[in-house]
Parts: sequence; structure tokens; C-alpha cells
Amino acid sequence: MKSPSKRKPAAKRAAAASGSSAKAFLRFYHSAELREKTNVVLTTLETARDPTAHRGALAQLAVELSNAGLDYFFLQPLKVAKAGFVVEQSASLGMTGVQQLMGPVLRNVIGRMEGAQLLSVGRSLRQFMR
Repeated sequence: MKSPSKRKPAAKRAAAASGSSAKAFLRFYHSAELREKTNVVLTTLETARDPTAHRGALAQLAVELSNAGLDYFFLQPLKVAKAGFVVEQSASLGMTGVQQLMGPVLRNVIGRMEGAQLLSVGRSLRQFMR
């Protein structure tokens, strides 16, 4: 038997056993309304003569998608696990703090991007939606 220090991590062993060479990914489901908004913002950005005119809309979309992802990957599993009211409320409060810090950062970063950079972000979002 191999020593533990020389063994591949379980995830790599499972990927090797399945023959999968694709990169790992996580995906989350969001509301139909948020998906529609995402499509509208991205289409508007992609077809604009000046993509920088839509920095604010893209930044707001990034904030909303981040919030939806945090809810999907963190808060919803706590509810499903029935972690308890106090744990759920503590986690929710913590996520609110994260969102309050993250939102201005996202807006600031996207607000400074040039057209080609904004379009690159849009292409990445389109790829995530597949």
C-alpha cells in the first residue's frame, strides 16, 4: 500500500478512474428573472457601440449573480441540512456582511474597465451559462 503522502487526492483518483479529462466546475441555478436580466444586460453590452456606457448595468448584474451564488452554495445547503435557526441566521448575517463588502468592490473594478475588458467579462458570463 502506498504511503498517504504519495497518494493522489480522492478527487483526482475519481477523475482518473472515470477517464474524465475535463476541468472541474460548479454551476448554480438562479431565478428565471435573473437569467432574463443576465441575457438582456449581456446582449446590450455585446451590441453597444460603446460598451463602457453599460458598466453600471454589468456591475449590478455581477453583484446580483454573486449574491445568488452565495445563497445557492452556502445558505440553501444549511437550510436543507436543517442546521438550525441560530446557525442559519448567523450564516445569513455573515453573508450580508460579505455582500456589503463585495458589492462596492465589484462596482469599482467593473467601473474602471475598458470596452474590450467588459466584453471579455460578458463572454465569460455567457460561457458560465451553458
